[in-house]
Amino acid sequence: MRDIIKTLLKTGTLCGMLMTVSPFTALASIGPGFTAGTYAATITAESVDISKDLDSQEVLLTAEAGSTYEVLEEMENGWVKVRVNDTEGYLPVSENVQVEEVDEEEMAQIQEEAVESSESYRRQNLVDFALQFVGGRYMYGGTDPHVGVDCSGFTRYVLQNGAGVPMSRSSRGQAAQGVQVSADQMQPGDLLFYGGSVSSIDHVAMYIGNGQVVHASTERTGIKISPWNYRNPVKITNVLG
Repeated sequence: MRDIIKTLLKTGTLCGMLMTVSPFTALASIGPGFTAGTYAATITAESVDISKDLDSQEVLLTAEAGSTYEVLEEMENGWVKVRVNDTEGYLPVSENVQVEEVDEEEMAQIQEEAVESSESYRRQNLVDFALQFVGGRYMYGGTDPHVGVDCSGFTRYVLQNGAGVPMSRSSRGQAAQGVQVSADQMQPGDLLFYGGSVSSIDHVAMYIGNGQVVHASTERTGIKISPWNYRNPVKITNVLG
């Protein structure tokens, strides 16, 4: 059923249909005896804001049409608590959202997608954190991109402050952390190491997606974005798990 709804949303058919049928609401669909892990909410409008909490209604995420979330709890006044990536949010239920009971197989798929989205969300947040320092100063021995950093000082600062991952100070030390991956497997947030060989690593950069890395390059160029293979990396590692 969810796949049918998503297909209709992609073609624009469902938006027209919703104008002629009675909307689903949380109260009408869930009712008494609600059990967590048995209902899902699918966005049927172009976009709907999911709030961080009910009091401030600060936006946690703008959900797009076809996105589906596990309903964790039915709240008062037409709101439901839903699982969003690795946290929880609050979704206002109206004609813009369809809440329906799903079977175990569908819920398992929703939960698996949430885990995958959580990892992607975490990595993108880390990339965004790193990119704020582009244009910053390169300084040999530096450890703070607000003042000046070298290559390993930059990746160490970003990973420790942007993801809470403890890192060694040197590029060679960092190369010994995490799990080695191939170029085909690398994801945003992974580290690329450069040098004559694995035993003579002299530079480290962070992959940011789209074939690019961000790194503290040289005193002349500072913190910049480059193609991932501007030099041939001798090792690529996943330190985020």
